[in-house]
Amino acid sequence: MCGKEHTLLLLISPDSVEEAVECAKAAEHLDIVDVKRPAEGSLGANFPWVIREIRDAVPAAKPVSATVGDVPYKPGTVAQAALGAAVSGATYIKVGLYGCITPEQAVEVMHGVVRAVKEYRPDAFVVASGYADAHRIGCVNPLSLPDIALRSGSDAAMLDTAIKDGTRLFDHVPPDVCGEFVRRAHEAGLLAALAGSVRVGDLPALTRIGTDIVGVRGAVCEGGDRDAGRIDRRLIAAFRAEMDRHARDHAAAAIAAG
Repeated sequence: MCGKEHTLLLLISPDSVEEAVECAKAAEHLDIVDVKRPAEGSLGANFPWVIREIRDAVPAAKPVSATVGDVPYKPGTVAQAALGAAVSGATYIKVGLYGCITPEQAVEVMHGVVRAVKEYRPDAFVVASGYADAHRIGCVNPLSLPDIALRSGSDAAMLDTAIKDGTRLFDHVPPDVCGEFVRRAHEAGLLAALAGSVRVGDLPALTRIGTDIVGVRGAVCEGGDRDAGRIDRRLIAAFRAEMDRHARDHAAAAIAAG
């Protein structure tokens, strides 16, 4: 990725077809529509028919991603779930490695996902997702995710937060450590995705450290509430405008620095 102009992609997570329609109305401002079910956890999986309906609701040019869930250490079960998401129309498959205690367990789970998904659709994009607050739930260390993704043949490494209690990504993994996560992912030839109650105020740091994909929900929901609020296309547009502004500022500063 060195030497190329950096582009930060915006991933928005509707939890219903109605919210997906709202995303479709703001399609010019987002890059990926991500299907999840917050009622089932941070990376809670939604139903196959919801994935299909959301795929039909958004422009064909916009990729749809789907979370497989905050999964246990059950490689066969997770591989089948991931294949189900791909068959339902998702081209980005995200797996939350909630129940994996060691990197070896996580690699085993992700290897099964990669094989199941890519045998069905070779151009699918597989994301190994961990948690910034891993210390609270006992799963793999956040900084091990890039190596897990590399060893399993995944395409990206991602961090989110497991427990939605008002704490956020940078509360658990500060910007400099997130920067190390991004660096390791890039050295492995992977994309780096960051989420976890991300707000507009986090964009300067996320831009500076070279994040490839930023995932949001609450920041584009009414009242900033990921559970009770609904996604609003005007908030999507406003968030994207701030993303683009910080990208321009960062690029200008880099040019000025020589």
